[in-house]
Amino acid sequence: MTPSKNSAARWSDGTLGLLAHGYAWLPNRMRGTIDGTVRTRLLGRPAIALRGPEAVAFFYDEKHAVRAGALPDPVLDTLFGQGAVHTLDGDRHRIRKAMFVTLLKDGTGVATLGGHVSWRWREAMTRRRSEPVVLFDEAAGVLAQAVCDWAGVPLSDAGVGRLARDCTAMVDGFATPGPRHLRARRARRRQEEAMAALITEMRRSPEAQTKQTALETVAWHREAGGNLLDVQTAAVELLNIIRPTVAVAWFAAFAAHALHRWPHHRDLLRSDPDGTYATAFAHEVRRFYPFAPFVAGLAAQDLTWRGEDIAKDTLVLLDLYGQNHDATLFEHPYRFDPDRFDPQRLTSPEGPGSPLLVHLVPQGGGDPARGHRCPGEDITVTALATIAGELARMEYEVPAQDLTIPLNRMPTRPRSGFELRPNPDAPRK
Repeated sequence: MTPSKNSAARWSDGTLGLLAHGYAWLPNRMRGTIDGTVRTRLLGRPAIALRGPEAVAFFYDEKHAVRAGALPDPVLDTLFGQGAVHTLDGDRHRIRKAMFVTLLKDGTGVATLGGHVSWRWREAMTRRRSEPVVLFDEAAGVLAQAVCDWAGVPLSDAGVGRLARDCTAMVDGFATPGPRHLRARRARRRQEEAMAALITEMRRSPEAQTKQTALETVAWHREAGGNLLDVQTAAVELLNIIRPTVAVAWFAAFAAHALHRWPHHRDLLRSDPDGTYATAFAHEVRRFYPFAPFVAGLAAQDLTWRGEDIAKDTLVLLDLYGQNHDATLFEHPYRFDPDRFDPQRLTSPEGPGSPLLVHLVPQGGGDPARGHRCPGEDITVTALATIAGELARMEYEVPAQDLTIPLNRMPTRPRSGFELRPNPDAPRK
């Protein structure tokens, strides 16, 4: 099968454009289309980019897009790891993902992790007192310590510090060539070795098969054939619990940016008795600020999308940043408005939380009932809502700094990392 509209311009390579324009590259290309479909090439591979609720359903249908072979080695060697659940399809994917769902979708466990985040945050701020704090770095350390507490990963303070720096390096360097990418590769190798050693030690103690912690669960997970995960893959998957939790540091910096730019949200968070507003605030931070530009799969067979022929093995991109700022889905998409995620406003004939939370795709999308969404979303929202509430109740000064957020850098954040100076003499509110 060949594309039905196969012009040279539509198939021009967009790799340099993506590197130059970052998050704006695909939305800009989308604006030049009639049907919200873009044909291009990335690293020389034919690609088609889609957007919208129908595109989400199309993309997450396993008859349409598969993961195996979609992610290039530079991404696997930095962000996800070779053999990760993100590279699997069919029964192998479902069985592996079930392990993550058991760990990451348990309401009690998620709330427990939120408690660890709050405790470690207050401990860190008490320790730092009136010292200048780069929020991004501090949040990464807090999140690393909290997730290790929760997952049963026994690391020293120095080990947790190295883990935090390595996890942020993995995320920071996956989408760019050069020194950042090399640091990301080294960081992944170092942490895979460290996690493999923990898993090997765990397997020397059969009594640890109780699976009471994430470390135990991953160490004793069995695949479809009944065999334990090999140690290397188990290390990769343990990191795929820890690394995304530490990556909430990006959202934490964005939350501080939002509170600085629109300070009235501080009072709303302070007067939030049950965490409802903090959750809505977290959702809006994830929608408004840039995180993942798109996700990718490979066409599982010859397909047709809105009259467009898609040949088997074509790279299929789902535009996440563009969808989160689509005015047909989100009213005034460039206005920061947590109230759009107020539970009362989200109720519709389709059920609570529909349709806005279904349209929200900062970490990928899909039908929640069919388990297609990222199982770590609950942890992301809980950790972010916790940090946002803690920030709102803190008294701190924001010194002059560069708070611009460059869209041509992926992943991006405020250039300064958001520096603040706690005021320990002011009462918590």
